[in-house]
Amino acid sequence: MLKGDRSMPDYGPTPIVVNLEDVAEINNDFRTVLWTGNYLQITLMSINIGGDIGLEMHPNVDQLIRIEDGEGLVRMGNSRDDLSFQRRVDSDDAIVVPAGTWHNVINTGDEPLKISSVYAPPRYSFGTVQTTRA
Repeated sequence: MLKGDRSMPDYGPTPIVVNLEDVAEINNDFRTVLWTGNYLQITLMSINIGGDIGLEMHPNVDQLIRIEDGEGLVRMGNSRDDLSFQRRVDSDDAIVVPAGTWHNVINTGDEPLKISSVYAPPRYSFGTVQTTRA
């Protein structure tokens, strides 16, 4: 991605070097797939004030979520009705979500929450862009 360029195609599976914080901060879409390989995928997310990523569970996917900018609350657990693991998170924090774990990240700050996320194996189709959560 060129400096100042806001378009972010899926660069996978070619090699790239990227500053995840910089590209996450300029991403305004709910979800943008930045890179997809055979065994790993990188996405960027922008969560509106008071919004969340949505309670979800990936049975066969490990996930690393990094807070690039903003503040939030992560909730995790073994079932959708038992999210007993809760932590406040902010810039530079990393959240590790093992496969099969229910999880949600809620924006508790006063600005959009900017996230980068790594999925292994890939979770979304090559080049996916979701402008909103819906």
